[in-house]
Order: sequence, then structure tokens, then C-alpha cells
Amino acid sequence: MTSSAVAISTERIERLTELKNAVEQALEGKGAVVELALVAMLARGHVLIEDVPGVGKTTLARALARAMGGEMRRVQFTSDLLPSDVLGVPVYDQRSGEFYLRQGPIFSNVLLADEINRASPRTQSALLEAMNDGQVSLDGKTMPLPDPFFVVATQNPQDFTGTFPLPESQLDRFMVRLRIGYPPPSVETRLMLDPGGDRVSNVPTVLDPQSLVELQREVDRVTVDAALGTYLQALITATRTAPTLALGASTRAGMNLSRAARARALLSGRHYCIADDIHDLAVPLLAHRVRLAAHAEGYVPSREEAEAAVRDVIARVPVPL
Repeated sequence: MTSSAVAISTERIERLTELKNAVEQALEGKGAVVELALVAMLARGHVLIEDVPGVGKTTLARALARAMGGEMRRVQFTSDLLPSDVLGVPVYDQRSGEFYLRQGPIFSNVLLADEINRASPRTQSALLEAMNDGQVSLDGKTMPLPDPFFVVATQNPQDFTGTFPLPESQLDRFMVRLRIGYPPPSVETRLMLDPGGDRVSNVPTVLDPQSLVELQREVDRVTVDAALGTYLQALITATRTAPTLALGASTRAGMNLSRAARARALLSGRHYCIADDIHDLAVPLLAHRVRLAAHAEGYVPSREEAEAAVRDVIARVPVPL
């Protein structure tokens, strides 16, 4: 690698540090959560946040959009929401005698799909092509979405009233599933006494969308050696053969884990992956993609049960030294 290439990479790593620090201003005491969200964004993935209301899910999405300098659009998912409310709809112009597309909120850099599991599966599926291919098909035409395109979806726990479970195909489009949790007591006390309460307004813009795209390309240059590739494949295979799991992780899940490990390495200031990059990301990347075995019909396992099962599986796979 030339000295100029090293200098460029060092500058980008410094910008990543600024990005992480900026987002953490809005979500104090949640460095691990912010890191996971940034890993997904750098790896061109999407984030599903499952938690109770009022712990900062929307705050995280707004802070990410503000720090990376992109446009954020928010959609409140409800039971009567239609796919056209998300994607857009052709509108007839009487003066020109032609139809034009009135673009929906999905045409943005960051889409906040708030309470996604309150919408019907039909509306949820409107996001599938966008999340997988970065494009939408409307009225017989295929249109690219802005680059970068990043979905942050929130969902309430499945035992809440008026929720629809996300189908497996939708869950598989999310790179990571995370939980924010309550803030540390000292931070929570300060928030309760803050008369303004808007933590996002102080988040600085440290990037622009094009700079983020360049950082995403830098992720592709992070190396993963053969031993780590074997370890990664062994983890995925272990989820398919474990007696506690009726459905293991897909090939796409393995590809996502590989890309996320590269993003985590870059975020840590490295241009090479280590075993911890794969091991530490396995649960948030795989737990929502597997199905537990031996449960009564109609029973929906909790996030904690799925994560515990995956954690047990990966603990049985030897970590390369």
C-alpha cells in the first residue's frame, strides 16, 4: 500500500471516529448500540430496533441522519398504511395530459419506519426490493433510490396490542437487530431535568452522503483471511445443525456477517478483520434470522430466547487463534 493510500485511509478513520462521537451525543451511555448501528450503515445494511416506547429509537435514527448529512424521512406505520404511502403513487397532470410519480418517503437517505410491525404484511413487503436492491418498481418502471440508502425500523415487542409479526423474508433484509434499553441512571436523571429534551439538535454534521459512500467502499477493502472465512462458514453451518434451531442462518446472513465484520474492523481503525469482529457480531446478526425448535403452535419466541440459543451455538464453534 502506498503512503498516499495510508494517508487517505487514516483520514477516513478519523472521520469515522467523529461520526461515532457525534451520534453518541444524542444517545449517551449507549456506545455499543451506536457502534452496531454504524456498522450496519457502513456495511450497506439496515437496522431493526426492537424495544419498548420511549427509550430513544427515533432519536438514534435522527442522530444518524443528522451526523451523516443525509435527508431523513419518517413513516409512522399503522394498520391502514398502504404500500403507495411508502413508495409513492402515479398522479395525473391535467395540463400535460401525462402521469408523473409523486415520490413517497422512501426516496431519502435515511428512512425511519416507525413501529413497522403495526402495518400489515402487504405494506411491510413494500420495503423488500428497496432494502435488498436499493431500488423500487412502480407503474412498470424501476427507479434507483438515493445513495446511500439506510432503513432504521422500530418495532414494539410482539406481545403489544395491534402488532403483526414480521415475516422471515422481511427479517432477513435487516442486517442487525438491536435493543437500546434504558439509559444509565445518571444520564436518565439529566434527561428528565432537561426542559428542552431534544438531544439531536446538538449533533454536529460530520459527513455528507458522498463521503459516507466512500467510507462504504473502504469497507470492501478490509481483508478477511482464510482462517476467518472458515470460522465464519462454520458458524453459519452450526446454526443449521443445532437441535435447538428449526431454521438456521441463510447464505445471505453469512454474507451480511462478513460485511459487518469488515465494517467493525474499519470502525476500530483496522484494515483487517480479527475473530472478535465475527464472534461479537454473530448474535445481533443471526438471532432474528433463525427459528427455534420445539415450541407449541402459535407461540412466538422472544428476542431473548432466540439470542440465547444462537449464543449457545456459537460458543460451541472453536475460535481461530
